[in-house]
Amino acid sequence: MVETLEEEFLAYIKKMEALEEALALVYWDLRTGAPAKGMEGRSDVIGVLSEEIFNMQTSEEMAAFIAGLNLNKENLPEITRKTLEESQKNYDLNKKIPSKEYAEYTKLVAQAETAWTAAREQNDFAAFEPFLTRILEMKRKFVEYWGYDENKYDTLLDQYEPGVTVAVLDSVFAQVRDGIMNIREKIATKGINPDATILNTKISEAKQKEFSIHILNKMGFDFEAGRLDETVHPFATGLNTGDVRITTRYNENDFKMAVFGTIHEGGHAIYEQNFDSALIGTPLANGASMGIHESQSLFYEIIIGSSLAFWKSNYADFQAITKPAFDNVKLEDFYRAVNISESSLIRIEADTLTYPLHIMIRYELEKALINGDLEVKDLPKAWGDKYEEYLGIRPDSDTNGVLQDIHWAGGDFGYFPSYALGLMYAAQFYNQMQKEISDIDAIIASDDYSELKEWLTAHVHQFGKTKQPLEILTDTTGEGLNPTYLLDLLEKRYAYVYQFDK
Repeated sequence: MVETLEEEFLAYIKKMEALEEALALVYWDLRTGAPAKGMEGRSDVIGVLSEEIFNMQTSEEMAAFIAGLNLNKENLPEITRKTLEESQKNYDLNKKIPSKEYAEYTKLVAQAETAWTAAREQNDFAAFEPFLTRILEMKRKFVEYWGYDENKYDTLLDQYEPGVTVAVLDSVFAQVRDGIMNIREKIATKGINPDATILNTKISEAKQKEFSIHILNKMGFDFEAGRLDETVHPFATGLNTGDVRITTRYNENDFKMAVFGTIHEGGHAIYEQNFDSALIGTPLANGASMGIHESQSLFYEIIIGSSLAFWKSNYADFQAITKPAFDNVKLEDFYRAVNISESSLIRIEADTLTYPLHIMIRYELEKALINGDLEVKDLPKAWGDKYEEYLGIRPDSDTNGVLQDIHWAGGDFGYFPSYALGLMYAAQFYNQMQKEISDIDAIIASDDYSELKEWLTAHVHQFGKTKQPLEILTDTTGEGLNPTYLLDLLEKRYAYVYQFDK
């Protein structure tokens, strides 16, 4: 039986996706406990698999598929057509990079992640600096290969958040920054501070894990299609829709890190567990963008998990599991303490109000690095200066400063803005959800979140990468990116937490 060109193409894509899954599994293992002496060998495997995928993406065979199928593109089934478009985008990007340079780069970032882990533990930026310097050199070189219009950073942004540019971010971030600073001023001048000391209690890792699993089940995370593990820097990895893995980090002196971190990664996982099954085996079984992906994790962590309605439902269970730590702490006092806002050094531990400021700091530094206005050797000082400017504090160490995030070790320049965009998307989705679902607070305060998950699946999850991020936002809410919904949510939440409207 002779296969058609379309069938041959889809079989070729399926093979590539199988290699991608194998690569993702190796990365997951690397980050969740692979023995130290195996790191070098693991990096070699990553380099080989990455080069093979790269070669398939840029092969003469792929070029022939693209040329042949484009002749009849309008008549192709939608999934095949979208897969073709995604493959052509990757082909056009990757064909501009020599394969040996790409292989060198993938091996470098695998080594850099290991070096970052050690440098972070030892509070030694100098040990990591050579790796980051080389990564930046290669990223700048790749941008030149790919080309750019107004700003070099736009080329990297487009790979994570299509349609978003430096011009857009500069404008939106300025609006959000001003709004956050206004709320922080109200807190400082009119606020009644919650009693944060009620949270100063030790909660065992086992109890934190028990509560986290309880919440994951309630959220709709399918443990038959996923698992929860521990790592230094929490992440989610979707191998396929039936195997989506999440990780968390426990701190017995700060339960918030694991509880909210697990909710966050669970939101990522629920997104990937609910792609349309027809997309399996294609590159469309992925998030529409990093920003849309973050919107799903932040919807669960911030919109739901940090709301009073959520704790009305879950506080009694939390008290029972952590007994007797919070036996004498009232719900409202607990909620206000959990949502306290203060300047802090660690992004993943930041409160909802200051979190976007952490992202803006990284965005400003990334722009400067990519455009040649800042060098890696000067990064720790620039980092400290930005923290002092935005949050009024300076890092006390490299570990609590420039070494706290893994993203640059992985070469993920252009990724950080997605976190702030995701929070804006989440607030905008929530605003629309309130119009379509009656009494959302009652649902969040109940033991059944299925209606919320079904709404998200219908409007976001199922489409995978078949839609552009701003297309999903517009189709769902009827308008483009609008940060006012986030600022409104923050204003209401912190007016309650700090009682400055009383």
